[in-house]
Amino acid sequence: MKRKSLLLTLWLLPLVAGTRAADWAVYEGKTGPGNGRHIVFLAGDEEYRSEEGLPMLAKILSQRHGFKCTVLFPIDKDGAINPNQRDRLPGAEALDSADAIVMLLRFRAWPDEAMKHFVDAYLAGKPIIALRTSTHAFSFGNSGAYKQFSWDSAEWKGGFGKQVLGETWVNHWGSHKHEATRGVIDPLAKNNPLLRGVTDIFGDTDVYEAYPPPDAKVLVRGQVLQGMNPADPPVEGKKNNPMMPVVWTRQLKNQAGQENKVLCTTLGAATDLQNEGLRRLIVNAVYWGVGLDVPAKADVTFVDAYKPTMYGFNGHRRGLTPTDHALGKVLPAGTGSAP
Repeated sequence: MKRKSLLLTLWLLPLVAGTRAADWAVYEGKTGPGNGRHIVFLAGDEEYRSEEGLPMLAKILSQRHGFKCTVLFPIDKDGAINPNQRDRLPGAEALDSADAIVMLLRFRAWPDEAMKHFVDAYLAGKPIIALRTSTHAFSFGNSGAYKQFSWDSAEWKGGFGKQVLGETWVNHWGSHKHEATRGVIDPLAKNNPLLRGVTDIFGDTDVYEAYPPPDAKVLVRGQVLQGMNPADPPVEGKKNNPMMPVVWTRQLKNQAGQENKVLCTTLGAATDLQNEGLRRLIVNAVYWGVGLDVPAKADVTFVDAYKPTMYGFNGHRRGLTPTDHALGKVLPAGTGSAP
């Protein structure tokens, strides 16, 4: 009887703590250079389907390159992935053992206990690969222990986005859902190892207005196209003269005296990640971040079929849980917004 009671208590502990192992996804690494290293992915935006794109990248990094990958999601009280749930991140303690962080967040307002894991990881000098709306990852208003991380912070101007990644939210530069992005490698970056095997970058999201600081190394600039297809010609005028940076790196010393390697790209929607060049750039960034030699041409073929939902507010696939992103599973047809 005592043994049964103990087993029941152990089973209930995660529920008492308000989390379930099923609230996040873990992909154990197969053979590869990444063995022994842990990459934590942070999904949480209402528009660009990070809850679809990041599990796909985690599968590639674990099954093609050997990294252990954990994906954390915004989970509602019913256990479903809900990008509109801005104030929950079950499993944030995974950040304590992360060797690198890949994030696509937008206006999150996590509770202090979750935010502390993120801030501690940042202050420990862990590498950060930040996609799309991560430039405005947090929004705490004018109160709370972590208000300085807010995208519009006045005390730490521009918050985490501006101070760490190199930019906060400014504006759409291309016309949203009408003018896609062709990535053009900056001539000064053509021999950068992060761009090994990277060609023909395209995203069906628009170029963001962005002004990274002088210490940033711009790798790719965004050519604004006249339409939503890779073969569309560029628009004429100021939108492409000069072209805005869409990928850059920084290496900066944080408040704790540790150095963070940072790659930030304003591309990265789930639909953008259909592009092989962009996927390879992100995989290369993980290698670079953890101190491994970047492959000549990293394998970024999909592990499971990938058919992402078109970006748009309230367009996420309803009722899915992290278990729906397990290896071998393909998501059911989505009902996302169309351009």
